[in-house]
Amino acid sequence: MSDIGAFVNLDDDLFLGTSEKMDVVKDEKVDSKIKIIKIIFFALCVILLGELVAYKFVMPSLSSPTVSVNGVKHFSADDICNKLSAVDNTNWFTFDVNKAAAILSSEPVIESVVVEKHFPDKVTVDIKERERVALTFIIENGCSTALQIDKNGVLFPCTKETVFDSNIVPIISGLPVEYMAGGMRIPNKYKPLIDQISKIGGLPQKYFASIAEICVIPKEYGNYELALIPSQSHVRVLTDRALNEDSLKYMMVVLDVVNQLGSDVSEIDLRYGSVSYRTK
Repeated sequence: MSDIGAFVNLDDDLFLGTSEKMDVVKDEKVDSKIKIIKIIFFALCVILLGELVAYKFVMPSLSSPTVSVNGVKHFSADDICNKLSAVDNTNWFTFDVNKAAAILSSEPVIESVVVEKHFPDKVTVDIKERERVALTFIIENGCSTALQIDKNGVLFPCTKETVFDSNIVPIISGLPVEYMAGGMRIPNKYKPLIDQISKIGGLPQKYFASIAEICVIPKEYGNYELALIPSQSHVRVLTDRALNEDSLKYMMVVLDVVNQLGSDVSEIDLRYGSVSYRTK
């Protein structure tokens, strides 16, 4: 009996061992399936990420970039885009920012420009236009044409949006400018005059509201003097090249005195530190 019992116990051990092996095989199959699922899931994630990158970055960069323009006053954004038509804008990669900047910098009205690309499909154009401090006129084809002058003495043409306000921007006549060319400057010897006008224009008092015209009178040896035409009087005021707040205040005081005297004065001379006048 004892031998038979031992035999039975041995069979039970064999059965249990086989069962454990089957459980191990089953666990390995489950692990394999989990690994396969993980691989498939990872592959799908990679594919999804690739499509996302393609749609969000690659495809936009292969189309024409979107151009945004900042800082324009005399131009519209469409005008700037039309000027950039010579730049290859087939896609973001082919857009040449240096060429675009060079094209826009050639415009006399534009003082500085910065063109930048932003991946994947954006181009920004930041423009600083010239600010006029004075106006002058030239004769072209028998017609008088107005030109603007910035603080650096650069001449640039008026546009359809240009507003003539003599209370803020004075008119200068007598400058040796006979034609207009892109980026053209007035002669260097007149640069101090532009500096003085720029400083006066920045003052809170609107001194140029009382001056209709600033005439440049050439002298021998390359020097020049000024003649100011008051807006409320027909009297011409001769002065030297020192145009500043004090000289303008002095001119106004003299004009008030002359007007009160009721004299038939056509010209006042403030040069050489004295006051003299000429009657009609």
